[in-house]
Amino acid sequence: MTTENRTPSELRNMFGANLRLLSETYPSIAELSRQLGINRTQFNRYLSGESFPRPDILARICTFFDLDARILLEPVSALRPSGDILTGEELCEFVGAGALDVPEDEFPSGFYRFTRRSFVNEAQFVIGLVYVYRLDGATYVRGYEAKDALRQQGIPIDQPSREFRGFVTRQEDGIAAVMSRRNAMTCSFNYLSRIASFENNFWVGYVTRTVRESVTGRRAVRMVYEHLQSNRTAIMSAARSTGYVEKEDVLPFHLRLLQPDAEFR
Repeated sequence: MTTENRTPSELRNMFGANLRLLSETYPSIAELSRQLGINRTQFNRYLSGESFPRPDILARICTFFDLDARILLEPVSALRPSGDILTGEELCEFVGAGALDVPEDEFPSGFYRFTRRSFVNEAQFVIGLVYVYRLDGATYVRGYEAKDALRQQGIPIDQPSREFRGFVTRQEDGIAAVMSRRNAMTCSFNYLSRIASFENNFWVGYVTRTVRESVTGRRAVRMVYEHLQSNRTAIMSAARSTGYVEKEDVLPFHLRLLQPDAEFR
């Protein structure tokens, strides 16, 4: 059946299928509904193909996911940019070779708690929470900057300004990730390598930020990632503890891995 001859039911089902796929990258439907400003019950009706959104709601959904109104007519895979910068002819054998081949068992999807020293205050450390997910063969990271970190830099602390996302690529002995805040306002490069631990859920490496050299502050610090798996208690605890902390408040094993008294090379 051609696109022009699809029934309303078929269009609703296509939209619902697309929306379900897009929703998989978010930790919960309740959180996604809240970010979109859509009643959860109504959002579930969209997901199940029972209802169409009003034009203004459709525009909001399309803007949020950076898609156009063809979300009603075509699969999401046909609407997403092809990603030719990484996987096109110029880079497919270089950066692109690892961008679509990050094994789940080497860097699993899910929530991670991370700890690093502050870039601007060496006496403090930053605790954060990120979500790693797969989409169309690629691996992505999503999280939010600590409010205090942005407040100190005079940057707005609303949710869109705090959000950052990035992509992960496979390395010879670990993974690398390039992260950016919305509109590429800032960027960072991350490298992590898995280490032996009781639950095999720790990665250690470093993070660098793209700023000019300064007589104060750092541009590169060690960083620890801890995979929280499906431990809801640990995830909620990590979410409540994000932000700046003193050295004595850093989790002991995180602090040991960060080696705060050893020179970073």
